[in-house]
Amino acid sequence: MVGRGRAAPMERMTTDTPPHLVLRRLVDGYAISQALYVAASLRVADRLADKPRSIDDLATSLDVHAESLYRIMRMLASVGVFHELDGCLFALTPVGECLRVDAVEPVGGWAASVGRDQHWRAWGGLLDSVRTGENAFRHVHGCSTWEYRARHPEEGAIFDRAMTDLTRRVNRAIVGSYEFGRFARIVDVGGGRGALLAAILARHPTACGVLFDLPSVVAQSEPVLAAVAERCEVRYGDFFVDVLPTDADAYVLKAVLHDWEDGDALRVLRACRAAAGSAARLLIIEWDLGPRNGARDAKLSDLNMLVSTGGRERSADQYAALLDRSGFRFERAVPTVVGYSVIEAVAC
Repeated sequence: MVGRGRAAPMERMTTDTPPHLVLRRLVDGYAISQALYVAASLRVADRLADKPRSIDDLATSLDVHAESLYRIMRMLASVGVFHELDGCLFALTPVGECLRVDAVEPVGGWAASVGRDQHWRAWGGLLDSVRTGENAFRHVHGCSTWEYRARHPEEGAIFDRAMTDLTRRVNRAIVGSYEFGRFARIVDVGGGRGALLAAILARHPTACGVLFDLPSVVAQSEPVLAAVAERCEVRYGDFFVDVLPTDADAYVLKAVLHDWEDGDALRVLRACRAAAGSAARLLIIEWDLGPRNGARDAKLSDLNMLVSTGGRERSADQYAALLDRSGFRFERAVPTVVGYSVIEAVAC
């Protein structure tokens, strides 16, 4: 039955698919990405949350051209995002459900962000990055991603929604995979609005935390930390310049180091070491590049770092080498079901 989008499975490439067709579909992936960007920006999935709707009804409610919308919808239906019924009706599939704003595993914010012109144009500079080793975004736009979003707050808001979606998807897995409860005081360095710290403190009611990030970022943390506010202190500063909070049992760096090349990553690690006591633990939460011919998502994220921030993803061994140079000793890497690992190190 196709009700709220329980549809036929998406078309898949099998071992019998000719190699040229496999490659052609990979090459044409950019077109699917842009179609998803349109669907996410229009929030089509939210319009289909309760029941299938006709293309004319959708187009009227969205104030768009009906035939053009239909052409996008039927293409996305061919890859399993929507399901087309008789009479030009469309329903959500389990994949399409993830485009909804209130999805349990939301991806719509990411789709709406990566299709933006500033991101798209930066990826157009990938060939220059490969030739020169330079950051594509800076080459194309003349500034860093952070400077660009500061100058264009509307782009910053779209990016923030994407990061909120990603955070919601991974925090449950991170908190469920690692025992944060053994630490009484946790400092989340570069912790953004505090979503991960809030999840940790909610799960471990005897722990307290400190959120540390730039003033413009932590200024937006109050609603995120509201449920754990009595056990959470907010401190602002720049981890490249300011002294980090001291006397913590654990320092958390989630999706921070991958933004930077090794020299700047070492500066962040050494700032943590300067603040950490001899028994403190450092917890780096990042993608692990994994073995050859695998870990697709981590390796794609690594390319995104080359294009967008000029940073890189790393293997556990590469993190261990950085830790040795910064005054920490690698202890272990705890994998999670979402691809991130919690890399644990001890001050030495």
